[in-house]
Amino acid sequence: MRIAGIVVGILCLLCALTHNGLAQVVSSTDLVMNAKELDGTEVTYQGEVIGDIMRRGEYAWINVNDGDNAIGIWIRTDLTAAIAHTGSYKYKGDRVEVAGIFNRACSEHGGDLDIHAQALHVVEPGVPQPERISSAKKNAAALSIGVLGLVWILSRLKRK
Repeated sequence: MRIAGIVVGILCLLCALTHNGLAQVVSSTDLVMNAKELDGTEVTYQGEVIGDIMRRGEYAWINVNDGDNAIGIWIRTDLTAAIAHTGSYKYKGDRVEVAGIFNRACSEHGGDLDIHAQALHVVEPGVPQPERISSAKKNAAALSIGVLGLVWILSRLKRK
C-alpha cells in the first residue's frame, strides 16, 4: 500500500510539473467544425504568424495559420513584441501558441470568428526562406525568351 501511495504521489507531481496552465491545443478545423460548442471558451491555438501585424491602438490583429486555416487573433499590442518574423515569401513566420477566448461570431468585430488572446509565446522562431525557382520554370522562361527573340528577328527581316 505504501508503494502505491508513493507512485500516485510521484505521478501527481509529474502532472503538476508538466502542466503549463493553458487549455488543450485545438486546430483551426476543430474551431470551425465545433464553433458552437467552443464559443466563449478558453482555447489554446498554435501556428505560424502570417501577414502583417495590424496595430489598432492598444490592440492588434495577427493571423495565425496552423497549416489548414488562418484564424484572426485580437491581441494586446505589447504581446506582439515577442513576434520577430511574420510569414511571407521571404520568411517563415514565428510559430506561436496563443491562449484566449474563442468567439464564433464576435459582436465586437462584426460577427467574425476570432480569438481574443490573453497570452502568447513563441514556440519556434521564424527563419528566412530563400526563394527557389524550379529548373522547369527556368527552362520555360529561357525557351519563351528564345521564341520571342526568334519572332522579333523574323518580323524585322520580313519588313526589309
